[in-house]
Amino acid sequence: MIILVMGLPGSGKTYLSQKLHPLLDAAWYNADRVRSMANDWDFSKEGRIRQANRMKVFADFEKKNKRFVVCDFVCPTKETRKAFGPDILIWMDTIDKGRYEDTNKLFEAPQNVEFHVRTWNEENHKEIAEEILKNV
Repeated sequence: MIILVMGLPGSGKTYLSQKLHPLLDAAWYNADRVRSMANDWDFSKEGRIRQANRMKVFADFEKKNKRFVVCDFVCPTKETRKAFGPDILIWMDTIDKGRYEDTNKLFEAPQNVEFHVRTWNEENHKEIAEEILKNV
């Protein structure tokens, strides 16, 4: 199962993923680490699609091997989310603006999400993991 934790930079994606993945016994891919491995810091429209596709390769590998996988990255547009194709979408909607104006301008709020996190607390990851495991 592919789980995408998405939202603006600074919304808590990595923190939630760090807490969530051990509860699901899941692999975890962080976008900054994946970009670093690829040495690809292109944040143009094409670069963002390329990153979504790159993250998808890792996620598909884990899913093919019957593992849960948590991927955290901004995934700012409908097009990047479609390219990535998560089974479960968690939107970290905890801030109004991220630290990068170009990302703020192109960010499109997702319409259909399985989990919409509006406020951060120390129980979110437990509640989300419990709900995911209950419905598998």
